[in-house]
Amino acid sequence: MSDPWLTIVGIGEDGPDGLPPASRAALDRAEVIFGGPRHLALAGARGRPWPVPFSVTPVLAERGRRVVVLASGDPFWHGAGAGLAAALERHEWRAIPAPSTPSLMAARLGWRLEEVAVMGLHAAPFARLRPLLTRGGRVIVTLRDGAAATELADWLTVQGHGPSRIWLGEALGGPRERITETTASDGITDARAPCILAIEAAGSGFLPRVAGLNDALFAHDGQITKAPIRAMTLAALSPRAGEHLWDIGAGSGSVAVEWCLAGGTAVAVEVREDRARNIRANARAFGVDHRLTVLEGAAPETLPDTAPAAIFIGGGFSDTLLAALPAARLVINAVTLETEARLIALHGERGGRLMRVGIETAAPLGQGRGWTPSRPLVQWCCP
Repeated sequence: MSDPWLTIVGIGEDGPDGLPPASRAALDRAEVIFGGPRHLALAGARGRPWPVPFSVTPVLAERGRRVVVLASGDPFWHGAGAGLAAALERHEWRAIPAPSTPSLMAARLGWRLEEVAVMGLHAAPFARLRPLLTRGGRVIVTLRDGAAATELADWLTVQGHGPSRIWLGEALGGPRERITETTASDGITDARAPCILAIEAAGSGFLPRVAGLNDALFAHDGQITKAPIRAMTLAALSPRAGEHLWDIGAGSGSVAVEWCLAGGTAVAVEVREDRARNIRANARAFGVDHRLTVLEGAAPETLPDTAPAAIFIGGGFSDTLLAALPAARLVINAVTLETEARLIALHGERGGRLMRVGIETAAPLGQGRGWTPSRPLVQWCCP
């Protein structure tokens, strides 16, 4: 730590004027400087631009020389810092951050940063925002360019968040700084990079925070764990942030999607190609496609190689499949008499919890209304 060969320097739009003495000294001593073209121009430095596609390999090749890497603001806030640190021993590098763009935006608006969700949307789909948008909630997102700011305002409007107040920040911290307030429905034009967007969410498109989302929100062909049963199933699965789920016979993937919305990751196993497409579409629509993987094939021949905390079997249960499963919280739903009988036997052999649920829905009956029962469902949870 006393003399690392690599210094990661955060630089803002104010260029060298905003750099502390330690950063200036590192640049003065550097034999090699890496950075994006904008960073090199801000620093007034001759250096090597990052390769396209991005790679830290050229930096690692200079090990032993005095090297500076320039990054925007805080290098460990959606920057190159973490990628470099992961490839190095701790004594090889040091970092000198500058204020991050989200920090500058919060400071301009007077927002408590600890109460704001921050997300990098440089290369991620806008749907990743869906779980973060809450009534009156504040979100700051970094964007790839000015066109993305326009597209994000349009996306918010389509999702039912047109009344949301938004602030576009451009070149924050430098002489070209500009902040423009508008609403999502009014849109954004002529946004200039580098830019960032702050959102104070309003409208009608918010996702409920409890399990059992409306079936109409999912793409499906009728093969879906219906909302009341899904809520009961997720309660039995007991999702916890950071845990992993196997959803076997996933159908629409609705259980896996809601598990991921609770902060976990999942693999959905589905034998039918058309249903696998629906699962992927649902994962994208709910912004959890980075958390949910789809495997096409029949179980147990097709099973994930990741260790699950919980397993849900919504279809295709067999003793052969059961024997192939690793130890985990297990929930199985059954609607056929044959599977129901097997679950009753398993409950007697292994214990756990066995429930039989019947749901009736009001529907027109003659000139009045009557109850229409759905198929009864048996659920076994073990352990």
